[in-house]
Amino acid sequence: MPSWDIFEHQPQSYRDSVLPPKVTARIAVEQASTLGWDRYVGGAGQVIGMKTFGGSAPLKELQKKFGFQPERIVAAAREMLGRA
Repeated sequence: MPSWDIFEHQPQSYRDSVLPPKVTARIAVEQASTLGWDRYVGGAGQVIGMKTFGGSAPLKELQKKFGFQPERIVAAAREMLGRA
């Protein structure tokens, strides 16, 4: 979702077509603050993102530290689908 503002101004039918209400297995990946993503993933969803101010290191080290590796995201999705 490139823009929350643009998304929120779309008709409800469009928003429901993108995020169907019946689909509760949702993951948001944000390489910044997780603030605000909970409204899109819902109570059963998960947000993978930074919960601190950040860090100073090479990008790959920071991605590992904060859980932005593809394997971590796939594992979270598999776990979520296993519960669904």
